[in-house]
Amino acid sequence: MADLPLNCASDSSLDHPSLEHFWMPFTANRQFKASPRLLAKAEGMYYTDIDGNKVLDATAGLWCCNAGHGRKEISEAVSKQIKQMDYAPSFQMGHPIAFELAERLTELSPEGLNKVFFTNSGSESVDTALKMALCYHRANGQASRTRFIGREMGYHGVGFGGISVGGLSNNRRAFSGQLLQGVDHLPHTLDIENAAFTRGLSPFGAEKADVLEQLVTLHGAENIAAVIVEPMSGSAGVILPPQGYLKRLREITKKHGILLIFDEVITAFGRVGAAFASQRWGVIPDMITTAKAINNGAIPMGAVFVQDFIHDTCMQGPNELIEFFHGYTYSGHPVAAAAALATLSIYENEQLFERSLELERYFEDAVHNLKGLPNVIDIRNTGLVAGIQFTPSAQGVGKRGYGIFEHCFRHGTLVRATGDIIAMSPPLIVDKREINQMVNSLSDAINAVG
Repeated sequence: MADLPLNCASDSSLDHPSLEHFWMPFTANRQFKASPRLLAKAEGMYYTDIDGNKVLDATAGLWCCNAGHGRKEISEAVSKQIKQMDYAPSFQMGHPIAFELAERLTELSPEGLNKVFFTNSGSESVDTALKMALCYHRANGQASRTRFIGREMGYHGVGFGGISVGGLSNNRRAFSGQLLQGVDHLPHTLDIENAAFTRGLSPFGAEKADVLEQLVTLHGAENIAAVIVEPMSGSAGVILPPQGYLKRLREITKKHGILLIFDEVITAFGRVGAAFASQRWGVIPDMITTAKAINNGAIPMGAVFVQDFIHDTCMQGPNELIEFFHGYTYSGHPVAAAAALATLSIYENEQLFERSLELERYFEDAVHNLKGLPNVIDIRNTGLVAGIQFTPSAQGVGKRGYGIFEHCFRHGTLVRATGDIIAMSPPLIVDKREINQMVNSLSDAINAVG
């Protein structure tokens, strides 16, 4: 694919800054600073880098910008709110817009999840949900339920709780001595041997959920607080649940009185073809963690959706007693809430959740056209998300994936590399022409890198 046209008009906002002082997250800092990729503007489906080059966003930023970039509805709502009231505390105080947002969110949520606790990120949402599980069991007279069960290859943010229940070895290794005790992990559901190039959910692997029964036998249900899984593991490389797997987890957890938490920080708000993955796949958990697309990535914000019975059980003791000793300075931040309300209106008015489902088959056909290219060993997809997995290079794990990612960027398309997996998750406003463009760019990169 030919390079996209450049737009190098002079603009003071595109000045090159010093790279010395910012210690960047989840980044090989020395490698990056030797050859930086700096984004300066964004509108619609495109970023503009610091040199004026247009870059097609095939990642929705970082799974965040489901409504596309530069939405005036959001910026105007933020501007209006920050002029009216920039900040208000949520400790023993309140402000109307947080309550309005909570009500609006529950109009989208699965049945029974009618309480919302605001956070500022997916990591905070996960740690909040884990604490809520402990709070519920104590209030319910089962304080011995303290164990958590996560899953291999799961990603639940970077708090110590989230790392503990997460299953990505690189995230855990450096902090292994300080992780929570009493945590087990279910096996992951990636099965390239039997399910490579499956379109949608694989028919193989639902039985992997039955390992939970073994853990119940080992530890006793009376000691297990919650199971937490991503319905779709995004950060690990778009790993989908086998058909029937999530339902089986729900059956086992209900049988033993264990809470089920779905981490939908990536899948919520339309990514897989419904407001929540739990709705798309017909399984209602006890809690759902969210962030990212809740306000289109405009301002840090997250939310935990909670079943009524959990909330109500925790509402015990004298009325003046704080029921849940937990929270954040910016919980329900008024400006973030304004951005979220504007975002939800865009989702509704433009029917973007429905659009994700309508484009699913076209997107699926496009990405599966990559089958047969050099070193492609699997393609996985659902809604408007896909993962393309490659054999590792002889130079080392992750080298091929990084090379493909970098080639795509230099030729005008932003994809996401996780080791030797490339993920694509475009904004839900994407059209067929742009789908073709990003897949063609990826095809060129695969052939170039080899």
